[in-house]
Amino acid sequence: MKPLNSNNVMKKQFSLVFVKFAVCFLLLGLAYRLFLSNFEQFSQIEVNDIALASNNTLPPQVTVTEPPMTVDLPENRTLQNGKCDLFIGNWVRDPSGPVYTNTTCDTIEFHQNCMKNGRPDTEYLYWRWNPRDCDLPRFSPKKFLNLMRNKSFAFIGDSIMRNHVQSLLCLLSQEEQGDAVYHDKQYKSRRWYFPNHNFTLSVIWSPFLAKATVFEDNNGVSTDITQLHLDKPDDVWTQQFDSFDYVFIAGGKWYLKSAIYYENNSIVGCHYCPGKNITQVGFEYAYRKALNSTMKFITSLKNQVYTFFRTTTPDHFENGEWNTGGYCNRTGPFKEGEVNIGYVDEVMRKIELEEFERASEFGLNMKLFDTTLISLMRPDGHPGVYRQYQPFAKENKNKKIQNDCLHWCLPGPIDSWNDIMMEML
Repeated sequence: MKPLNSNNVMKKQFSLVFVKFAVCFLLLGLAYRLFLSNFEQFSQIEVNDIALASNNTLPPQVTVTEPPMTVDLPENRTLQNGKCDLFIGNWVRDPSGPVYTNTTCDTIEFHQNCMKNGRPDTEYLYWRWNPRDCDLPRFSPKKFLNLMRNKSFAFIGDSIMRNHVQSLLCLLSQEEQGDAVYHDKQYKSRRWYFPNHNFTLSVIWSPFLAKATVFEDNNGVSTDITQLHLDKPDDVWTQQFDSFDYVFIAGGKWYLKSAIYYENNSIVGCHYCPGKNITQVGFEYAYRKALNSTMKFITSLKNQVYTFFRTTTPDHFENGEWNTGGYCNRTGPFKEGEVNIGYVDEVMRKIELEEFERASEFGLNMKLFDTTLISLMRPDGHPGVYRQYQPFAKENKNKKIQNDCLHWCLPGPIDSWNDIMMEML
């Protein structure tokens, strides 16, 4: 038997201690990495959101430059605290830009075709709506059409509703082109059919939602004052409402027009009717009554149609109205809190929210589509003078230039409405 060597024993003990220390160090390092990874997964993602200053405007001649590239938002950020209000947030830069243009989509109406009409700046195309507390996935035409297979969807309202439908058609055309199968005499009510999915998409012209006799041509010239029955929803949509699977409905700016109001076939007042011996009751009274009648009709139906109710869309006329020299030449969005809603839009939205709440008490199968404030933040998204072709061309120098600061360029901010609609569906 060999004698024990004290040096060897010490070496072995030292080696054992060293190995134990190394293992502990590695385990601590691994735990630290796992902690960091978990922390990063739930940390708020910072986005370099450099909005244009609120006073950025579009002069008659602009040098077009590509927008600066920024970090885009991930597509699948999880909800925070399990909550998400899709209508509270900010517009963030989207370097990918629109999925369609005026050359890839042929359903854009002339007055909203800002690209074709010569709008020189492109900044307005590179923003996307981002709710504050969650991510909003991009609209998927394939997913939407699969969801709508063997279904029908109707959009009921005024020209803003038609604007929305054009946006939807352009987005859907990336998957399937709809066939135009119907239009009325003025092409205001239309219908498209998507044969691969047996899906029907309609837009129904009913700017008041209530029964109305209008004496106005396509250029907005009136020969007499509108007659409006506040207690009678318009037959053009009520007679076919319950035949649809989904409906998108809204009132709006037509209630600011001069009108005589009826209830039970008797005159109850008017809005701006000088020279007539009729009590002025104002558009607020009429709008509330008409929305109340609309909601009552929808709740009375046995077949509860899945319905979206959209709040009013603000305009962005500055230094005047559409007929008094007002214009909109801003080139960037506002951030949250940078702009206040106007009096008329605030009144209309308040009425809408109150009537929606009242109808909800009766178990109405209706979703509130409250786009007023997110639209308010996009003064740059309107056609403005580019509602007409090349407004500053030599041949147009003697023509009166009219601004459109209510409807939306296509592509443009209204495309994000379809992102929200898809998420709600």
